[in-house]
Amino acid sequence: MHSRPDPSCSETDVLVVGEALIDIIDTAAGAVEFPGGSGLNVAFGLGRLGVSTSFLTALGKDERGTRIQEHLASAGASMLPGAGHLPRTSTATALLDSSGSAEYDFDIRWELPQLSLPIRQKVLHTGSLATFLEPGAKQVRALLESFSGLITYDPNIRPTLLPDHAATLRTFEESAALSTVVKLSSEDAQWLYPQWSPTAVGHHLLGLGPEVAIITDGGSGSYLWSKTAHVHVPARSVTVKDTVGAGDSYMSALIAGLMEDPQGEFDAAKLTRLGTAASLAAAITVGRHGANPPTRAELTESLELAHASRKNPND
Repeated sequence: MHSRPDPSCSETDVLVVGEALIDIIDTAAGAVEFPGGSGLNVAFGLGRLGVSTSFLTALGKDERGTRIQEHLASAGASMLPGAGHLPRTSTATALLDSSGSAEYDFDIRWELPQLSLPIRQKVLHTGSLATFLEPGAKQVRALLESFSGLITYDPNIRPTLLPDHAATLRTFEESAALSTVVKLSSEDAQWLYPQWSPTAVGHHLLGLGPEVAIITDGGSGSYLWSKTAHVHVPARSVTVKDTVGAGDSYMSALIAGLMEDPQGEFDAAKLTRLGTAASLAAAITVGRHGANPPTRAELTESLELAHASRKNPND
């Protein structure tokens, strides 16, 4: 299906390309449904942080698709027209373990509407299933190859949907080579490169072409590498409700930080600033249920508290 997006959407600062679906979570009170999907979560998180964002995705023309569009609009982000062309909106049933970590059973189809306008955004973000599942993955790859701005990429590996390790690794590295910033979770890194240390993975990613490589490791914090620096940003101590959307919140805050400081090299100070804000955003998200990222006011308050505690460590 061909669609002509609204030109006003092309004037946003960030374009997120990725899947949107409904997360179905079993609770003591029964199954509860939430809008989700890595792409949607990142776009929603950027909207909450006040970043001008448009979202390119694929939905069904159904009640679930309508709910997803309303959810995104509530954060102030824009959805490019033409999304509602699938037979039904995709779903992911989450199975939570005792620590709140989630595994997913997916019912998903991924195929984008046809873009008919040039991409003028400053940042393009993509990742997760959008870069692996055909036929949409080829469309995403074409966007990456044609985009001239900053590209951020988070593969957010779903092993149950990607059984061919060699093909997945090849696709990941091709996308990483086109990107400016690549973020992996420690689980992603272990699955993609099972014999390598995090440091080895970080340096390998830089060798593919990105300017920044990041590995997040839950409560152990995150590790950020550039050509000239390497920093470790500790995670804030928090009581975890669940980890749904934590990595996406990290990514949203990271992109917001890039928008605030787009120039200059990625030295240790800049990596620390980016990683600290992203880590605090993830901590806020895991401290409450679902993919519920912070607003700009909440993240600013958290950053101010963190800064104050560093200045007065004995308080």
